[in-house]
Amino acid sequence: MLHKSPVTNVSTATVGKNNKHDSAERHIKGTALYIDDIREPQGTLHLAPGYAQASCGKIKSLDLSAVKSAPGVVAVLTAKDIPGVNDCSPAMGDDMILADGHILFHGQVIFVVAATSHLEARKAARLAKIEIEETVPMVTVEDGLEKDASVLPPYEFLRGSPDEVIKSSPNQIADSFHIGGQEHFYLEGQIAMAIPGDDGEILVHSSTQHPTEIQHTVAKMLGVQDAAVVCECRRMGGAFGGKESQAAQWATLSALAAHVTGRPAKMRLDRDDDMIMTGKRHDQACHWQAGYDDQGKLTAVNVEFNSRCGCSADLSLGVNDRTMFHADNSYYYPQARILSRRVMTNTVSNTAFRGFGGPQGMVFSERMMDTIAIKLGMDPLDVRKINFYGDEDRNITPFGMKVQDNILDELVSELENTSDYRNRRKEINAFNKKSPFLKKGLALNPVKFGISFTLKHLNQAGALVHVYTDGSVQVNHGGTEMGQGLYTKVAQVVAEEFGIDLEHVRITATKTDKVPNTAPTAASSGSDMNGMAAKHAAETIKDRLIELASKLYQVEKTAVRFANNKVQVGDKEIAFAELTQQAFLERVSLSSTGYYATPHITWDRDTKDGRPFLYFAYGACCAEVTIDTLTGEMKVNRIDILHDVGKSLNPAIDIGQIEGGFVQGMGWLITEELVYDDQGRLRTHAPSTYKIPTASDVPEDFRVSLWNSSGNREDTIYRSKAVGEPPVMLATAVFSAVTNAIASISPGQVPQINTPATPENILRSVQDMKKRDRKAGA
Repeated sequence: MLHKSPVTNVSTATVGKNNKHDSAERHIKGTALYIDDIREPQGTLHLAPGYAQASCGKIKSLDLSAVKSAPGVVAVLTAKDIPGVNDCSPAMGDDMILADGHILFHGQVIFVVAATSHLEARKAARLAKIEIEETVPMVTVEDGLEKDASVLPPYEFLRGSPDEVIKSSPNQIADSFHIGGQEHFYLEGQIAMAIPGDDGEILVHSSTQHPTEIQHTVAKMLGVQDAAVVCECRRMGGAFGGKESQAAQWATLSALAAHVTGRPAKMRLDRDDDMIMTGKRHDQACHWQAGYDDQGKLTAVNVEFNSRCGCSADLSLGVNDRTMFHADNSYYYPQARILSRRVMTNTVSNTAFRGFGGPQGMVFSERMMDTIAIKLGMDPLDVRKINFYGDEDRNITPFGMKVQDNILDELVSELENTSDYRNRRKEINAFNKKSPFLKKGLALNPVKFGISFTLKHLNQAGALVHVYTDGSVQVNHGGTEMGQGLYTKVAQVVAEEFGIDLEHVRITATKTDKVPNTAPTAASSGSDMNGMAAKHAAETIKDRLIELASKLYQVEKTAVRFANNKVQVGDKEIAFAELTQQAFLERVSLSSTGYYATPHITWDRDTKDGRPFLYFAYGACCAEVTIDTLTGEMKVNRIDILHDVGKSLNPAIDIGQIEGGFVQGMGWLITEELVYDDQGRLRTHAPSTYKIPTASDVPEDFRVSLWNSSGNREDTIYRSKAVGEPPVMLATAVFSAVTNAIASISPGQVPQINTPATPENILRSVQDMKKRDRKAGA
């Protein structure tokens, strides 16, 4: 059964309560509006991409005559039709909107068809005759390394002399494994609709996590000022990082078609095209060495992450830096070298994905803990605990930041107790000794995840709050809603500030002409930043109302209090709506902007100095699995999660995020396998071949609780902590449990297994263990 934690007790009226998601009922009824549901203006054109079947090479010829004459086709656009800059990259200027002269990966868009229907556009796009002078593609990380190809220079953290310390340590180990990528598989695919306006203006509806970037990229492409472009996003049907930078290409193509034809234009990618043409989580080849003593305590770590970035930089700088920032997870490395190579390949450019590189770093650290435990014959949890961050002598990360809010020992110990870890370990060991074919595994893994953008300038947010004379409130902010409940949390904050019911607060679509120059909704910081910006805006209006009430009723400002849709003014109580009406009559502004910049962020990437995170979020997961050594099949029997969200803004939404994040992380590590052929063509580009977790993969015994926190030590919004990304990494416990189960076949032997641990990979690992056993016996 599914166990829920109790409501967090907080002394607030709206914040900290289990308020439902603002769109929950509409989601269930199917009435929530997404871009494809918006009523299309008359004459709307529908777009479809055209691409070659080759992976890389020079475009020798492009014959689009049959495309142009196909039924329903109004225009066929190529790079020559772009009036401004042919680039949709987030930073580096290396992502063409439409290929010009060369292609770098299979699926790169060369032209786009605008037709009177979506089906006509797709049929026409297939009529193109494209001749490519092909070159041999670099597909794997090893291909890129062999040719010394990279999208960015390597980057390294170095503390001490790890190589020397490893050599002189009582125990040493070296290992390599591959960390798989992951497809976002959002329910709503990439989509945008552009509507031309007056005097070159254009409105773009985009399913994007970063409306400001859409605005800027469209303006740059059209050669107009940013102020001529408005981007709007009411909600996304999932995003997970896949719509942070990569929504831009489809928005620019829609805008280009609208600009050229003077008609509204919509581009909605087919699922197969979406998977082929958009980037994934970075897969990485990881090589590492470590030294440790006889108790399992680390002396030094040397790890290299070789990351398949694809054909361009995209967000690979920040993603791979995050891998490095979280290569320690919860563990102190006395001496360390952490190196990241950002390898270029002729595959689609990989991009942001929930956790932004952190999960790859953490799965390495957990594999290292498991490996040391197997080598020493110890319980893996004991190895983990002895390596936790600790006091002043053991609280500095490899990048020089102090871990000052450490609750690892307390949180993990509580989960160890509530999950009955020690007794279950004994029971599983006894089961495995008696069971020849089915083997069980158990793991309890921690999570320590840094919260903030590591690019300092992204740590800012704005909001706009209007109070109307009937007492209702409208809120707009730069954050985007992708199902995570951000709109609901920000509305709760504003309702709390004014002392009114949540039903009186309405959050409107994120729109660049209301709140400008916003950061993407990413890095788990949406509630932290936008909630605080909205609070500041509401405080400004509230202060004006307090001053007015004080003046009108001749009381001290401290005698004015807001609660229960009322305003207590000394001994008199009036309705909130009455005071807002009086404010209008007295010519007091009921509108304000709010702004927030995350404090204390000082990270300098060049000098590798400063503080990249405001705080850490913590959690732990205990996972139990059973594997079939004859088939490689695996079942998750039970999951226990204890997670730290500070003082929760909304426990129900936070628990939902923890459950969903965990299951998505489990999919990445267990079932979701991306397969490219030797020409760099993605072969797993549909639900028939790419396996996300389904309802049957979720364990029946799934227990999620919130850590009973006294609140974030940092001054965050109501002392809450971010919850979007950290739960993904709780799923490393499932991979560790699988490793534990396989290791029971031959104690002391370390299973060789990559992620994802699919049945095929589990079976290969089991057979390898048995083969090594036979060799040892011989």
